[in-house]
Amino acid sequence: MNIERMETKQRMSRIVKHNGVIYLCGQVCADATQDITHQTQTMLDKVDSLLVQAGSDRKHMLSATIYLKTMDDFAKMNEVWDNWVPEGFAPARACVTADMAREALLVEISVVAAEIVE
Repeated sequence: MNIERMETKQRMSRIVKHNGVIYLCGQVCADATQDITHQTQTMLDKVDSLLVQAGSDRKHMLSATIYLKTMDDFAKMNEVWDNWVPEGFAPARACVTADMAREALLVEISVVAAEIVE
């Protein structure tokens, strides 16, 4: 069994790879003082970076779970999401409300993707 863990700390690994599948830990925004649009975009920017680091990209996402502090932000988050996901490559997705780890956080995402095989 080949499991590769990247950027591992005591509590979690930022990336775990197993049998060609990539699991990202929950990602949040770069600046929690910003609105939902900015928080969503910078969160997805982090996902982009981690996917590339792990040997994947947006077109290889298998699933995404999005956590929103309030469904009041659903439409604005989806505007950013819809522009970010390549047409024809939408992953399986769930979106739920959840308590956030920090009060100012409005959105978090967890992503599973396939490794790009050349």
